[in-house]
Amino acid sequence: MSGSSRTARVVLIATGGTIASSSGPDSAAVASRTAGEILGSVGPTDVEVEGRDLLNVGSYLLGHRELRVIAEAVAEELARDDVTGVVVSHGTDTMEETAYLLDLVHDSDKPVVLTGAQKAADRPDSDGPQNLREAIALAAAPQARGCGALICFAGRIFPAGRTRKQHTIAPEPFRAGDGGPIGRAGASGVQLTARPVRPARLDRPGPAFDETRVDVVTAHPGADAALARAAVDAGAMAVVLAGTGAGNGNHALLAWVSEAVRTGTIVGLSTRVAEGPVVPMYGNGGGADLTRAGALNLGGLPLYHARLLLALLLSQGVAVTQQTLEPYI
Repeated sequence: MSGSSRTARVVLIATGGTIASSSGPDSAAVASRTAGEILGSVGPTDVEVEGRDLLNVGSYLLGHRELRVIAEAVAEELARDDVTGVVVSHGTDTMEETAYLLDLVHDSDKPVVLTGAQKAADRPDSDGPQNLREAIALAAAPQARGCGALICFAGRIFPAGRTRKQHTIAPEPFRAGDGGPIGRAGASGVQLTARPVRPARLDRPGPAFDETRVDVVTAHPGADAALARAAVDAGAMAVVLAGTGAGNGNHALLAWVSEAVRTGTIVGLSTRVAEGPVVPMYGNGGGADLTRAGALNLGGLPLYHARLLLALLLSQGVAVTQQTLEPYI
């Protein structure tokens, strides 16, 4: 698909999601449309776009293996001299995790842009075509070079490092914690008002990433350590504790953290709160006690970004310490 001027070439890597979904006989939407089909809805553009079908599933079905496959495909396309940038069409449920993984391992100046839809492709008011058109423009834009992986949705541009899905069904579901979008894409073109600060790149995940288990356990009134112990028994190399408030637990969780760290399990301390960093300031089972017991402070890194970072590091045999994590939190 191209217009009269071929100033850039963008590869669309299609992975499924709502943007590729249509309703079945039971009225439930299922990912089924190909890259060519979703590109066909975009209309003319002055960017040359090439489609590549990689996966075709809802992003709620993705595992580590699929995330690794996406990262490998993105790297393959970026390595081509004739490619200006890459767009990944993806379900919104776990877009934040794929975007963050791609950003962690992205070692090219070429843009990588993720987008999708909140309304299925067979809906007359589907937001997919516009989101995809704007993502293509962003991936082709010179000003997006060096920004790593970006999410472009509903005309807003977000950095991967702090962006989460904050609403289940709203047309503008993404929000960057402790900040806002770094630009806009739309009828007036691409406008970036800030650039992400990105730490040193990590190696792309290898096959060991597929089976590296890191679980999340959430603190709540009455929580004990049963789920945390079960996670370790099931093979988790690390557990991220989603603490209350600024990263707090209770006496039962504190006792478990001490035991787990002593026996070699990595424990990361995050928060179940949508925005704000972990600040270990309370004793009596709070965050100050948890970090003294050996839990690693995950700072302002969003909860599920933190889980993914630990899995990537552990899969590569990196010794995970507070110093190792510091550049990423």
